[in-house]
Amino acid sequence: MVERIAIIGAGISGLLACKYTLSKGFTPIVSSPRMRLEPHKAQHKSHKPQLRWTIRRRNANMDILGGTGKPFGPKGKWKVTVQDTGSLHTEVHLVDFVIMCAGKYSDFPNIPEFPPDKGSEVFQGKVIHSMEYSAMDYATAAKLVQGKRVAVVGFQKSGMDISMECSSANGIKQPCTLLYRTEHWNMPDFLPWGVPLAYLYQNRFSELLVHKPGQGILLSLLATFLSPLRWGVSKFVESHIKKKLRLAKHGMVPKHSFLKELNSCSMATVPQGFFDRVEDGSIIMKKAERFSFCSEGILIEGETQPLKIDLLILATGFQGVHKLKATFTSPTIRDLMDKDTRLPLYRECIHPRIPQLAFIGVSESIANLFTSEMTCRWLAELLDGTFKLPSITEMEKDVSME
Repeated sequence: MVERIAIIGAGISGLLACKYTLSKGFTPIVSSPRMRLEPHKAQHKSHKPQLRWTIRRRNANMDILGGTGKPFGPKGKWKVTVQDTGSLHTEVHLVDFVIMCAGKYSDFPNIPEFPPDKGSEVFQGKVIHSMEYSAMDYATAAKLVQGKRVAVVGFQKSGMDISMECSSANGIKQPCTLLYRTEHWNMPDFLPWGVPLAYLYQNRFSELLVHKPGQGILLSLLATFLSPLRWGVSKFVESHIKKKLRLAKHGMVPKHSFLKELNSCSMATVPQGFFDRVEDGSIIMKKAERFSFCSEGILIEGETQPLKIDLLILATGFQGVHKLKATFTSPTIRDLMDKDTRLPLYRECIHPRIPQLAFIGVSESIANLFTSEMTCRWLAELLDGTFKLPSITEMEKDVSME
């Protein structure tokens, strides 16, 4: 009997999971919600969700996975309920393994919390999340910001892109204010001083520069011996970013190293001409550790006068774990996924205590495409019986070390 596999999501991770499970002789069921590959669309941003689902564990024995080390259990199955949001047509599938590839940057926006009487309810203007803004077509988005005093919260990719669009709409007459807490080593390009970044950080030699759990004493000593080179490469990239973006001129030089930025996978690509807009005054950068709302706008901690605005756009990210947790109906599984903002995944895809389930695309790297493909290849071998998983205790120890 061939085990049945369901893949939730048909974006890059979902298609890779499909590719590699097919290569092992499985015939997966693939559900596509919103993020999928489509023909090119002109002057439009929005995707309307087509499917929604719930996933329920049947005959749940949470020790199956750790007890046998095999991906498929003799008793437990998943019940996947998929509904078309247009026609309300519903399908139910019983499967032996679920691969979650639904992504984490949608549906559950990360909204800052404020003390009573200091939140958006006292503000006379409008507050939206970048998720709402990005769902608009270009004409609607331009009309929303046209002629308004706009502030954007967040110095990652969405925050910079939205600030650029606001400055294009209003210019220096109505500059867009971008609020940020921390300076970042955001990249103007991936060619520091003409050298491809991949030559510095995406090759096997660069792996020798990094201390890794369980790597052995020789590799650990080598990483220590090569630490000056690791520091030098980081400074080499920093010097390129500082010069090209004129960070010192704008007081935007980060206090941490580029290597730390890289390790946290929090860097973004700076839109072309972003700091030109800062210099011409159509974008105003303002550091703000904290802020609260007032009727006229926002009050930044340490300042006595409010920043008067009509519209605040929160480019504050998403609650990825909450999105994944909401998919499951089992309180037990939800509790296992509710312990941190980051899922504790063995080999970046297997939760040690949730059997017959894998997550692809949750982990971060410089290029998530590479990470998703490598993880899918590893998972396909597990599903094909090439190797077994270690015990729950061993997997949790490995996750903790990583």
